[in-house]
Formats: sequence, structure tokens, C-alpha cells
Amino acid sequence: MSVTGERLQPTLFERSRPGRGGGKIPHPPADALDRIPAAARRTRPPALPELNEPDVVRHYVNLSQLNYAVDTGFYPLGSCTMKFNPKLNEWAARLPGFANLHPLVPDALAQGTLDLLWSLEGSLAEIGGMDAVTLQPAAGAQGELTGILMIRAYHRARGDTDRSEVLVPDSSHGTNPATASMAGFRTVTIPSAADGGVDLDAFRAALGPRTAAVMITNPSTLGLFERRIGELLREVHAVGALAYMDGANLNAILGRFKPGEAGFDVMHFNVHKTFSTPHGGGGPGAGPVGVRATLAPFLPGPRVLREADGTFRLERPGERPTSIGRLRSFVGNTGVLVRAWTYIAAHGASGLREVSDDAVLAANYLKARLAGAYDIPYDRPCKHEFVASAATIRRETGVRTLDIAKRLIDHGFHPPTIYFPLITEEGMLIEPTETESIETLDAFAEALIEIAAEAYKAPELVTGAPHTAPVRRLDEATAARQPNLRWRPMAGAETPCPD
Repeated sequence: MSVTGERLQPTLFERSRPGRGGGKIPHPPADALDRIPAAARRTRPPALPELNEPDVVRHYVNLSQLNYAVDTGFYPLGSCTMKFNPKLNEWAARLPGFANLHPLVPDALAQGTLDLLWSLEGSLAEIGGMDAVTLQPAAGAQGELTGILMIRAYHRARGDTDRSEVLVPDSSHGTNPATASMAGFRTVTIPSAADGGVDLDAFRAALGPRTAAVMITNPSTLGLFERRIGELLREVHAVGALAYMDGANLNAILGRFKPGEAGFDVMHFNVHKTFSTPHGGGGPGAGPVGVRATLAPFLPGPRVLREADGTFRLERPGERPTSIGRLRSFVGNTGVLVRAWTYIAAHGASGLREVSDDAVLAANYLKARLAGAYDIPYDRPCKHEFVASAATIRRETGVRTLDIAKRLIDHGFHPPTIYFPLITEEGMLIEPTETESIETLDAFAEALIEIAAEAYKAPELVTGAPHTAPVRRLDEATAARQPNLRWRPMAGAETPCPD
């Protein structure tokens, strides 16, 4: 294991030399500290590194060039939709009227932002086939919690308090069972059928008077559309339960499938996946939630309301007593919502439908290209992503999916999601999105095919990868159990900064 390399940068503390400050910044006046009580003053200077400005600038520029992002290369991270982020969206989000608006400004001075948010609610409701939308949740997982809390409030409002279970297919996102548990429900896992869909017999057996809801991701995390969705939803409603759709994979079905019209009662939108704003690294995001009319009274507050004279205002505290309450400060993650509005407005209805067409076409093209080199566990038309497996390669060569992912780095590609969903052996979940050229897709396919051949001819080349990355392969167990995340100085007189 090695964590050093010629492309890595020493920390600023390690580059620090006493007295090597910028020297160009004026010293503060002699009386600058006079108004600070003596007891509150430092007894010695803070432990800051001392460098000149060019060294600092070069340090951060060199670090930035080690980054991998959708703006630098193909990012086929399955289940994440790392699509290209149009720069038009960035321009819109940075307009001073949006970016500089204080969140506590009176409604009368925020009409433009409120108008955009109200309009976005309407667009999302139309796209999802829902009756109302809240923009408050800051991420998809919080959107899930919002939806399940509304379902809980709905059952309680009807006096139906014995419903304590939420059904979740085993191909779901991990956040689904976590959400159900956070809301106080017991999660019942439903196995998948041989075709990758929900096992209908197991589903029926689990449904009953204790079922509060079912959470279904459609298309699933296997990249497969649930062909029995109509039958499943009829069964759910027949026992008095509600249906939640995890809308994380909406990119595959825009303009072709509206969850609300299909019978789902509530869904969340990962607008940072479907409508740009790639979210690698943990943010930013936004997870608006759409509901049918029966759940609208329980939406979080405040909502953006439009008055009869066409002006907009935020709902006042207590104005809607049935609300489950506030889920997020102010009206949500507005910068991401502005990007989503811009993406939707720029594409229009026909453009959004084309987005899904191209995403599905790209995924099926890649799947077909890899079929001869890798196992394809679910060999039927996929949606925006698909699962390939290295199970046969591992059995015959010992090379694992993890090794293949590391070797892809040497070929200049970000690896896909690996070992997810958990139900697939040695799986790779690959999502090309609609924004990549056929040349990029071919180059990625050829890299994976070449790595599969290397696994048989020179397996050590693959198991020892990456060979060209700034950091070689880490000991994953040690990295997870003994993370080294903070620089600590060496002891001694040369130490510029005490711990």
C-alpha cells in the first residue's frame, strides 16, 4: 500500500517556513486590539502556516487537477445519474436576484423567487402526475422521510393506527428501509422474482391490515421497469395501504410514465439527478415530494401560495394545522431548485421525453456491447442503467469486480457503482446517461472488454491496479477502521504549528 506519489501535494503546514508570509498585506494598526478584553486575547499567535501567495495558489490549483468530475470525464455511476450539468443552469442559479436574496426577506421583495418555486411545483406535479408538490426536502432520503411521515399522518387522521409495516423490495435503495424505520415502521423485505421484478406471491403474502405502505423504486435499482406495477398497486390499495414511489430513477421514464396516474400516492423527485446538478461528494441536492390530493393536507409547511391578484406569499405558521410540519429551513435548497427549473424550461415536454429515450438507448447499447465479455444477469431490455457481472471471471481467474473497477482508473474512466444492488453477485451497476457521445460509450466498452481479457492473460495486472493513479490501492479495512483524515505535526523545534 502506498499513499504517496509525485503528483501528491505536501500540506500547507508541511510547506510552511517561519517568516515566509505574504509580506504584502498591511499590518494592523497598533491599537487594533485595544477594545478586546485582555482576558480574551491570545497569549501567542495562532498556529497558521506561513507561505507566500504563489505557493498557496499553486498548492490548491495542483490539488484541483487531481479531481475527477463530470466536467473532466465519463462518470457511469449507476443509481446516481451523474449527467452533464448545463452551464446555463449555473448562470441562472448565480443571478443576483436568486443568489443574494436573504431568506428572511419579506414576501413582497421575493416575488421572483416565489414565482419560480411555485412554477417548479406545477411542473413537477405535471411530470409526476401528482396533485401537489413540496420543494422543502433537501435530498432524496429526506424526501422519502417526508412521504412516509405524510402516510403515517394520513392513517392516524383516519383512526387507522394499527398499520405498523412498510413493504420494501430487496432491490430497493438502502434508504427505503432506513426511512421506514426512522418513521417508526417495521420493514418487511420482499424478494425479487427471477426476472428482476417483485415476487408477486411473496408480495401478496406480506400484504395485510398491518401494511401502512409499500415503497417501490421504478425502474428498480436493477434498471428494470416493474411490468406488474398496475397489479401491485391494485393489491396495495385493496388492503387500505398507500403506495410510495422512489423517484430516484425518473430519468428513465420522463414523458412516458407518470407515477400518480399509475396509482402511486406519493413520490419524491431527485431533481439533482433528473434535472442536472450532479451530486457526487454528497451534495448539493433537493428532494421535492409529490402527492395525490388525499395526502395534500399533510404536506410540510410553509408552502408557496398564489393569491387571487397573482402575487405570491409563503404559508403562515399554523395556517394549515394538518401539516406534518417543517422539514427544512425556509423553502428548501433554492440554488438546486433554480437549476431544476432552468433544466425543465430549457428542454420542454418533448425535450424531457427525448432525455429518457437517449438515456435508455445508451444503456441498452452498452449492455449489448459488454454481453460477450461479462455476465448480464437480467437479459431483457433495461431502462437508464443495467447490471453487468464479473461472477464468471472471478470463478475462472480470481479477478474480482473491485479489481476491474480499479483497473478502469488506469484506462481513464471513473468506475461504475459496484456490488450494488446487493442481490447481484460481483455486480457492476452502469448508468451512461443521455449526455455521452457514442465515441465515449465505445471507449468505455472497449476498456472493460480489454480488462476482461487481461483478467485471463495477466490477472496480476488487474489485481494490482490502479497503476497510474496518484494514490495506489489502499488497504480498505485499515482505511475504514483507522481513517487518517487529519494532518498532525511532527514534534520538535521545527514544528511550525502545534497540534
